[in-house]
Amino acid sequence: MIRFILSFFGTIFSWITTAAIMGALCIGAVFYIYSRDLPNYETLAQYQPPTISRIYSGEGRIIDEFARERRLYTPPEEIPDLVKQAFISIEDKNFYVHKGYDIRGMMAAAVDYANGARLRGASTITQQVMKNFLLSSDRSAERKIKEVLLAARLEHTLTKDQILGLYLNEIDLGARSFGVTAAAQTYFNKPLSELAPEEAAFLAIHPKAPYSYHPVKNHDEALTRRNVVLRLMYENGYLTQAEYETARLTPLRTVQGGDYPSYREDMPERDYFTDEIRRQLSVEFGEDEFFNGGLSIRATIDPEMQVAAAHAFQGRLEDLDRGWGRWRGTGKTIDAALVSGDAWQDGAWKEALAAVQVARDITLDGIWHPAVVRAVGESQLSVLIEGLEEDANEPWVVPRSDTSWFSGSLTDNFEVGDVVLLRRMTEGNNGAGAFIRWTLRQVPEVEGGFMAMDVDTGRVLAMQGGFSYQHSVFNRTTQATRQPGSSFKPFVYAAALDSGFTPATIVVDAPIEINTPQGVWRPQNASNRFYGPTPLRTGIEQSRNLMTIRLAQEVGMDTVARYAERFGVYDSMGRFLANALGSEETTLFKMVSAYAMFANGGERVEPTLVDRVQDFNGNTVYRHDDRDCLDCGTETLADGVAPRIVSNRERVMDAITAYQLTSMMQGVVSRGTAAGRVNLNVPVAGKTGTTNDGKDAWFVGFTSNIVAGCYIGYDTPRAMPGASGGGFCGPVFNTFMQQATAKYGGGKFRVPPGGHFIKIDRFTGARLSDDASGENVVAEYFRDGEEPVFGVAFDGGFAMGSNLPLYTEGGTDSGQTEVRTRSGETISVPKKADFNSLSSGGLY
Repeated sequence: MIRFILSFFGTIFSWITTAAIMGALCIGAVFYIYSRDLPNYETLAQYQPPTISRIYSGEGRIIDEFARERRLYTPPEEIPDLVKQAFISIEDKNFYVHKGYDIRGMMAAAVDYANGARLRGASTITQQVMKNFLLSSDRSAERKIKEVLLAARLEHTLTKDQILGLYLNEIDLGARSFGVTAAAQTYFNKPLSELAPEEAAFLAIHPKAPYSYHPVKNHDEALTRRNVVLRLMYENGYLTQAEYETARLTPLRTVQGGDYPSYREDMPERDYFTDEIRRQLSVEFGEDEFFNGGLSIRATIDPEMQVAAAHAFQGRLEDLDRGWGRWRGTGKTIDAALVSGDAWQDGAWKEALAAVQVARDITLDGIWHPAVVRAVGESQLSVLIEGLEEDANEPWVVPRSDTSWFSGSLTDNFEVGDVVLLRRMTEGNNGAGAFIRWTLRQVPEVEGGFMAMDVDTGRVLAMQGGFSYQHSVFNRTTQATRQPGSSFKPFVYAAALDSGFTPATIVVDAPIEINTPQGVWRPQNASNRFYGPTPLRTGIEQSRNLMTIRLAQEVGMDTVARYAERFGVYDSMGRFLANALGSEETTLFKMVSAYAMFANGGERVEPTLVDRVQDFNGNTVYRHDDRDCLDCGTETLADGVAPRIVSNRERVMDAITAYQLTSMMQGVVSRGTAAGRVNLNVPVAGKTGTTNDGKDAWFVGFTSNIVAGCYIGYDTPRAMPGASGGGFCGPVFNTFMQQATAKYGGGKFRVPPGGHFIKIDRFTGARLSDDASGENVVAEYFRDGEEPVFGVAFDGGFAMGSNLPLYTEGGTDSGQTEVRTRSGETISVPKKADFNSLSSGGLY
């Protein structure tokens, strides 16, 4: 009997032992099979999580940030224990004692599932790290086995805090925020070190369901879950009872609930400047590095000048738009039933209006507010304004008198439910002063761009790519290719001055006929008149088209094109005479950059929106200023001695040529096509440009240290009534530069060595005595050893005819003089040319 019992139990034991051995072998075989093709977990030791790239102003203020996942990295040792304890309590209370996996937890999950509960993963934090970084999120036995294997191996490679740091920096915590640092900023606008226990607990509720616990939409569920985390923190010994009770009874306060200001309130709205940085650096570094690399980017922007540029440009566009007298509005509406009668009082219109895509980034003369028309009367509009509560002292009405600038009655132009833009009209500028009334605004249909930069460093100080970034993100400063018209002419004159011409050289202003495949081309001056032999200076001051064509023919379009390419206006310019008048398209960005080289004396300058870029680890990977500082390594310098900076820039044009051209363009501002439009208290030079039918208006100008340019035109080019470069863009330049020169100053343009001044008659080009004076006298700068040749006129080789209708200044005969052309022909011309009907030159 005993033998039978022993035999029975021996058999049972053998079966169990055999089953255990076979089970172990099977499990071992399964783990062996899945362990052969596991991902390389050792890479996690050098893992760099995708983090936000941030753009800073020169003062170190964050002005924009870009990321596919909004994540801010914090080293594990800098994450407060309170935050770690909150996540460990709810996610993996045995984190610091297990070896990467929790057998008891997995068994408990299996038992719960067998009893009818929902299958849960029972993953440790280490396993979650493996799933998030190296594996997929599918629910399968294969993934679970790999997860356990990798977790066990990772525990031998990294410390517990390193593993926890990977987890806390990687996880999605809702509100499109990844990692605890970004989430703390998003929900509480606080650094991790300032979080209270209830706030740390709130962050810890999100890993399992990041978008199920919104603090406003899912308030009750979020509060309940937060208190569960607090209770577990208390049970695990991380909180005292008093701390637990205080935190549990604290209301759920978040940015989303309006309890804290958003971190975005301290950042300006995204604009053309920072978006252009994104565009350029995405090409330079690659999109993946830009959006995920955690770059620190120091921008060249001057925030004060950026505001000045935006307001100067926006103000001019609005003046032009209102001057044309047509109401277009926003073109957007909401359901009239939401605002009709007393329906507006239930507030449903607010959500409807908030969903309408209109510009909300305009601050011209005060903030522009979206609003909806509530009622249309004969004498006023009744409106509801986004974000404002009705105030008895500021009635929400727009009087009929405010609409006098456009035609039609209120009922002709408005309907209930129309979305409009309004701003307060006040006694002061930019919304300051006592309130007068609400006034209607609209985004102009005509667009354009503006840009300003330092002429020596190429640092772009301000850029406005359109009226409103939120209305249109297309950057017309860098992306729009337009005909520059007469603003291109300085490059023709630069080529001529470097080819032996002088500001006093005479060029014939007379009709031209050119046979082209499209027929005979007869270019004209803007005045439709001819002025005979004229000095180069007068040609550029008055923007003479015919003189420019003859000059380009004389110098050669191949030479002109090489100059334009050397200055970066074009990559490869067409060798056609029409291009001498600016018929080939380019960008404002390139034109302003090229003019900077006139201003700095002819040295190459590369435009940049970025001073420096640092990578995730703080290493400088790009620096714009590559000049050598000879004394920067010296600890001390004598009083009044500045470090010596050595420029290694390429010279693109002769310094004397640059000064001659600058002097001639000063005449454009003082008595030429920009006269009366630009009035600064420092020396200024520039050139206007107006294309055929007034489709584009340009002005690019500069002082001794800042160059700025503007173009205005419809996105789909069409004629603008009364368009001229001086009239349209001159005021923008003038308004901006008044503020820029107040901040940066400006001085006389530097006269380069190697030349001397000679007084000439600016009408005839004749040499005058050193003591000559009068409105016709101008001191021109000539190279040493170079004397102007008087009595010879250049005609570009075109036939002239001696019987041309020539005019005199003021319409009266001021006497005739004989001029000999280079071909030997002698003609009689007036001593002074006629400037009566001149306007800015253009493309004809």
